[in-house]
Amino acid sequence: MELKSTNQEEWSLIIRPQRAWWDLRLGDLWRYRDLVWLFVWRDFVSTYKQTVLGPLWHIVQPIATTVVFTVIFGNIARLSTDGLPPFLFYMTGNTVWSYFSACLMSTSDTFRGNAGIFGKVYFPRLITPISIVISNLLSFGIQFLIFAGFLIYFKLSGSLVYPNSWMLFLPALLVIMAGMGLGLGIIISSLTTKYRDLQKLVGFGVQLLMYGTPVIYPLSSVDEQWRWLILANPMTPVVEFFRMAFLGTSSLSPLYLFYSLGFVFVVALFGILIFNRVEITFMDTV
Repeated sequence: MELKSTNQEEWSLIIRPQRAWWDLRLGDLWRYRDLVWLFVWRDFVSTYKQTVLGPLWHIVQPIATTVVFTVIFGNIARLSTDGLPPFLFYMTGNTVWSYFSACLMSTSDTFRGNAGIFGKVYFPRLITPISIVISNLLSFGIQFLIFAGFLIYFKLSGSLVYPNSWMLFLPALLVIMAGMGLGLGIIISSLTTKYRDLQKLVGFGVQLLMYGTPVIYPLSSVDEQWRWLILANPMTPVVEFFRMAFLGTSSLSPLYLFYSLGFVFVVALFGILIFNRVEITFMDTV
């Protein structure tokens, strides 16, 4: 006896364990956009859950860090700030660097930190690091508002700061920082599925990289023989351009941003490709 099904089911999604390197399925990110926002809210809320100050840490942390930088590097070490108010100088560098480092540090733990949920249910794995980048953007927004408040105060007090029309390029700077943090983070996350000791080096490496970026010193104070090394850092043009846009002082041409943009394109593309490859078999090694 032959049984025939009267209901014809059409599958809208077929999950295959093997696929080509270039089969990125980026369209899935749009189909799962509701999940992206759920993860964004989860990441933002869980960061300071069960803490005394809660979201106030978004305010306390940048101000406290800037005060420490001002006292140690401005008053004690007496590093140059190109004639800018030291507090504003350090706050600009701290605001930019905090967002980039948070994206890099958080996304670099994608596979290991989410192994439990990755092993139980299917969804595009790239959603997780992207949601982290977006949730950190909320933190950046809070810190930027604090910076803007201090900028207005110093400007009204007669300080020699000159905000200008380059401020309109802030979204481009955010794209560069987010892309750089995302690309480098998912590369590290993919490699740590096999080489766990790389995760130990991330925090140390990010800290060292900060000293290779003009966060606590202006590019103009670097000797010519070492300046090429600082310029090789793709975050250098971002920090310098941010200062030029909001404080009106920089010793670097805005054209260097094209170098950062090219670096972001390469590292993000390579990161997505290797992430796409590793996610197929990472449960066997995590």
